Amino acid sequence: MITRRLLALAAVPVLVALLAGASQGGGATPGAAGAGDPYFPQSGDGGYHVVHYGLSLGYTPATGKLAGTAVLTSTATQDLSAFDLDLSGLTVSAVVVDGSAAHFTQSGVKLLVTPAAAIDSGSSFRTTVTYAGKPAPVTDPDGSADGWITQPDGSSFVAGEPQGAMTWFPANGHPLDKSAYDIAVAVPHGWTAVCNGRLVSQRDEGSSTVFAWRESRPTAAALVTASVGKFQVSQDWTASGLPVYNAVDPREAAAAAPVLAQLPEVVTWESRMFGRYPFDSAGAIVEHAPSVGFALETESRPIYDRAPDIDTLVHETAHQWFGDSVSLTSWKDIWLNEGFATYAEWLWDAQHGGPTTAARFAAAYALPASADLWSHPAADPGGAARLFGTPGYERGAMVLEKLRETVGDPVFFSVLRTWATDHRYGHGDTAQFVALSRKLAPGSAKALDALFATWLYGQGKPAQP
Repeated sequence: MITRRLLALAAVPVLVALLAGASQGGGATPGAAGAGDPYFPQSGDGGYHVVHYGLSLGYTPATGKLAGTAVLTSTATQDLSAFDLDLSGLTVSAVVVDGSAAHFTQSGVKLLVTPAAAIDSGSSFRTTVTYAGKPAPVTDPDGSADGWITQPDGSSFVAGEPQGAMTWFPANGHPLDKSAYDIAVAVPHGWTAVCNGRLVSQRDEGSSTVFAWRESRPTAAALVTASVGKFQVSQDWTASGLPVYNAVDPREAAAAAPVLAQLPEVVTWESRMFGRYPFDSAGAIVEHAPSVGFALETESRPIYDRAPDIDTLVHETAHQWFGDSVSLTSWKDIWLNEGFATYAEWLWDAQHGGPTTAARFAAAYALPASADLWSHPAADPGGAARLFGTPGYERGAMVLEKLRETVGDPVFFSVLRTWATDHRYGHGDTAQFVALSRKLAPGSAKALDALFATWLYGQGKPAQP
């Protein structure tokens, strides 16, 4: 039941925003509170693009408390009277926009900011948010934990796909908005903080050690991490000189070592398959968190909930091309991430003494029509709760095997490399991938139409393999 007084109080932020817009003139309006994704309608924010995040964090494992300052350098894409940021479970104490205190309110998973003056379309502006609290994960529609996950020993890790970035910093959280990051994390001596990109510096300040990381390539907020633990750290290089930084929970070190030793080779092999590696570092974060039940392709340094096997390592590394460098425009196109990474597993196994990709396809097709594999089309999960269902992975890989069978190896691998190159650091959708396949195989247009209609969009198990 909502009383009249509560209704009046709820109207105050809206009234402030309207008055601010009116006083600033020029027709400035608030940015949309969401990027328009049907699966996660509150994710992301309209009216601006975040060019760079500067995050300064302090984390205390003994209490699980986080204190942060986020500096967002953004560009307005409209005349902006107010804008939203995604933020959940943390309390904001101050917001400053271009040096002036801004009015702000928190409601649900949104931080609404009304700057002292309207921001002109095309203008750059800087937002500083000071916040603190005890971060906790959100629960996704499929029941999995997402975001900042704390372990019983006080260690923590961030696996933020699809919406968990908001659990530890104010973000424009949809993959449509990609940014560069500088992240500095202060932790007690003896602990290590691992983020994306390259380690810029490591210094002691009083009772803390500050780890400063930089990811200069465009990164979706869901793929950013700040994981804290008492890791065993190792550094290596690929044959081309790319640095590889691994951080491993000691309880997983023995099991992880032989697999992580192959990471430089995996990066080199996938670079031959898919084109130049997109980032300036690689590596892995291996946790001891078997109850979490998943790994995540955090940009340049995937997170594993336990020591990975080689297929999992190949899968998450392939995401650096498919999902990280080339990001989704809408979550329903998840097969462009998961189907491609699964097919990378098939390719690796086929070239390293395992079954052929055709044999993997045949084994999958042999599953009965009642199997989860056939529960929905690869290109349409049908809702957020089924986003990470089997069809996006296995049926997505089957689409690629059928494409390879139809157009032949030279064209097929050209399609993969061209997709990764043409959309590097940007976005892509299913229609664009279909169009590229048709463009590079013009003589197969009719066969491709039938292929995609059946294997990508078709309901149920196809009548013929």
